[in-house]
Amino acid sequence: MNVRCTALSLLLLGGLAAAAPPGRTCHLPGSEEALRCVTVPVPLDYGTPGKTITVHATVAAAFRESARPDPLFVLAGGPGQAGSDILPVVQAAFRRVRATRDIVLIDQRGTGLSGKLDCKTPPDIDTMTEEQADADALRCVRSLAAPYGSYTTDAAARDIERVRQALGYRQINLWGGSYGTRLAQHYARLYPASVRALVLDGVAAPDQVIPAGGRDAQAALETTFAQCEKEAACARTFPALRSEFASLASQLAKGPIKIDMADPRTAAVRPVTISLRRFVATVHRVLYAQADARSLPFLIHSAYNGRWEPFVARSNRDTDLSADGAMAGPLYLAVVCAEDFPRLTPQLVADDTRGSFLGAPQVTQLAALCPAVNVKPVAWPAATRIAAPALLLSGAQDPVTPPRRAAAAAQWMPAAQHLVVKNGGHIVSPLGCIPRLMREFLDSPATPVAAVCLDEIPAPTFQLDAAGPQP
Repeated sequence: MNVRCTALSLLLLGGLAAAAPPGRTCHLPGSEEALRCVTVPVPLDYGTPGKTITVHATVAAAFRESARPDPLFVLAGGPGQAGSDILPVVQAAFRRVRATRDIVLIDQRGTGLSGKLDCKTPPDIDTMTEEQADADALRCVRSLAAPYGSYTTDAAARDIERVRQALGYRQINLWGGSYGTRLAQHYARLYPASVRALVLDGVAAPDQVIPAGGRDAQAALETTFAQCEKEAACARTFPALRSEFASLASQLAKGPIKIDMADPRTAAVRPVTISLRRFVATVHRVLYAQADARSLPFLIHSAYNGRWEPFVARSNRDTDLSADGAMAGPLYLAVVCAEDFPRLTPQLVADDTRGSFLGAPQVTQLAALCPAVNVKPVAWPAATRIAAPALLLSGAQDPVTPPRRAAAAAQWMPAAQHLVVKNGGHIVSPLGCIPRLMREFLDSPATPVAAVCLDEIPAPTFQLDAAGPQP
């Protein structure tokens, strides 16, 4: 969760007589087909009605004309990612669901097409020092002069209800990924009558503090190291992986490394500064997806031997023109500085970072940026029961929301089923048989899901050299 991640045919209104569908036909990046774009006015401040903003929703109509009346609302992660940023997920994860249900992707206020809070990425972002990057983030936050206190999870949940009403659905199903699971749970508690079922992937626990991720990140790193040691080719190629990683971290703890190297994208020679913060943040992000995690031994070994190009290329991927670079950084700050940072006590930081490679660089960065956002602490509500059936999905090697987080959330969901993908990382909905299982669950939420097929999802192969993963 990098601060500067720089980190759905006409709609058949459920059960209503045919009427002119809201919105307009639109074509958005990531989809070749015509979709339906809807903008819904919502109060900027639900406590003080008056000024309004608009929230964008993208509707992908069900393939069958006789669509079921309860759509699937998709809530992206971050916070800072928009539903319109993850349109390819509709094809990858929700194609089976879409056979009989509309898919509605929400752009949370402050993201995507809902008044994205963001500034243009500086062209030299990849070569900036930490001090320069932090100064640019401060400039961005201050230049927007946005009412950041209005960009909360609670306001976003109330926006979803306005969208549901505008589209005419009586009940909806919710899919949330990562931070989207926090938003989905909050919506389900605010509007229980509006929720038919939930699918939560990469589940945030009710009491989870987003920046406190050291323990989970270290567990994922240890698992990757152990798997390399047990795989003959990986162990043979990288016999000193742990000590090489420790050596790099120790060296960077003494100060940044400055090197001249060819830009992985332009081939132009340029100076690059590799700080401890950049190093650990990149390692953390690599651990999110299993395919990426299996490249980590190669990246570490190359860097240890002075060849930083592969590592820097992977680090730069978050600022490329891709879904990874579409995060609204100031929206992330608005939410986290109000809802998480106030709960980040010194004791929690100490307990979470003890023995973790992640350390406390993000906490330090937030301490510098949150005063500029100038939001009042939000008292995060105590968890209450969610009666709607829920399918909770976890990747066993998730460095952010591992299964223990879902287990904590499930304590408040008496009708929850929890599935764990042994060879899964952060967000597993597109993998293997899971798209089919989500369809089966939504068709019959009270029926136990037969999840034996999850064991058939293979582990990616390790990357041993510059040629890429093993065949």
